[in-house]
Parts: sequence; C-alpha cells; structure tokens
Amino acid sequence: MNRPLLTQASRPLTFEIDAVNERGEIVPTAIAGEHPLTLYVDKQEIVTLMTLGAAPEALALGYLRNQRLLGSLAEIAAVQVDWDVDAVVVTTTHGRGIDACRIEKRTVTTGCGQGTVFGDLMAEIDDIRLPGDAVLSEATLYGLLEAVRHHESIYKQAGAVHGCALARGSEILMFVEDVGRHNAVDAIAGKMWLDGLDGGDKIFYTTGRLTSEMVIKTAQMGIPCLVSRSGLTQMGWEIARRLGMTMIGRAQGKHYLLFTGEERFTR
Repeated sequence: MNRPLLTQASRPLTFEIDAVNERGEIVPTAIAGEHPLTLYVDKQEIVTLMTLGAAPEALALGYLRNQRLLGSLAEIAAVQVDWDVDAVVVTTTHGRGIDACRIEKRTVTTGCGQGTVFGDLMAEIDDIRLPGDAVLSEATLYGLLEAVRHHESIYKQAGAVHGCALARGSEILMFVEDVGRHNAVDAIAGKMWLDGLDGGDKIFYTTGRLTSEMVIKTAQMGIPCLVSRSGLTQMGWEIARRLGMTMIGRAQGKHYLLFTGEERFTR
C-alpha cells in the first residue's frame, strides 16, 4: 500500500512566559501551545481544529477516518500542513472532496474543544466486532499505568493538555498529547492508519473522560480495552457495555474501577 505524501510540520509544543507568584516574584513558566488548524479536503473546508500542533498530519488523517469521511488510505494522495495560513490540505486521488450528504449532520460531543462526530452518533456501532479472545490482566494494567507515569510529557512541563497512548501489553507504542483528547485519539488513529496497525491486541489509554465519543473512536480502531485515569459518562458506559469493550476508569497507581467487560479481565 502506498503512503500519501506527508509534510512533517510539527509546531513547538511549549512556550515560555513570565508569571507572577504569590510572593510577587517573576517566575518563567512553560505553557502549552494552541493553534487553529483548518482542514480542507481538496478545496472543500471541513472543520477548524484547535491543536497543540504535535502531529498535524496524523490528526487530519485520524479525524477523517474517525468521522468516516474517507474510507480508505488509497483515496489520499497527500496531506500538507502550512502554518503560515493555519491550514492542512488533504488532496484526494479522485479530487471530488467529501460528498455533501456525509457532512450535513453533525453532533457536538462532550470532548473539550467541542469535538464533533458527523452523522448519526450510533451509526455502524452494531457492525463493529471487537476480538472476543483479547484478555487484559491486572498485572498488565499496572505495568501500563507505571509506563504512563514515567513517560515524558508536555503535561509534566506545562499542563493544559490531554494525553492518549496506544499500547501492546504494558509497552507504549505511541503517545500523543493535544489540547483536546479527541484530537489526541484522532492523531493516534491516523498513525495507525498510516502504519497499517490492527487494534485487536492493543490497549488504548487516555487521560480524559470516558465519553461516548472516546468509546466509539476506540471501537472504530478495533481496540477492545480502554483505560483512563478519569471517570465516565452514562452514554460511554452504555455503548462500551453494548460493544463488549473492557473499560477501566479512575486508574492510577494500584487503584482502578472496572466498569464493563469483566469477562476479558483477569486478576
């Protein structure tokens, strides 16, 4: 499979400013970047995303994949980011952009930065089949949480970002941070798409809430296990249970809450 032509246009991830502490002292402080990035498919404007700018090409690809706006990497000739005009242009092989009927209906989700899911939020959910033989052990969960704790991150320097990780067992394969968790998961989806990675033996970790959007996107990537240090929403729980996904929240150190999918979790 031919990979599309990609720019490599990551922005600086942190910036230093002067802040004043409680004693009136000037303190140099690292803050996270935040940049508008307008996504075009051919000459058609799709959406403006607010992003850290760490992996803008992967973010664009993952967004199109997770929104089901493009169905195959073979449809994409190039992904080009130009920060001078805050734009990313995805050029398709057919040159027709996105069918209007596919972007008419939009659901604003609870993701910070107002994530969006095109089409019916529950469309295609019943067609997703997560692998039934995947197993997550408590020891693997603890190992993953320890690996995340030691991972160098923008959050440790500057805060104000969410992180997502793709793991095989307790090994972190990818770690992406952005100002919105939906951006971080889209970027990982884009990287998986580019590399042809299957999700069946993977674990997805996020620092953000386990909302319907996070569950649906994880399922679309074929990943059977979803872990977060945060809590969950009712719709997130209902969809995960419906899919048979193993979903764990409030996971830090040796503490966790197993919400769904107990049948594939071992102690």
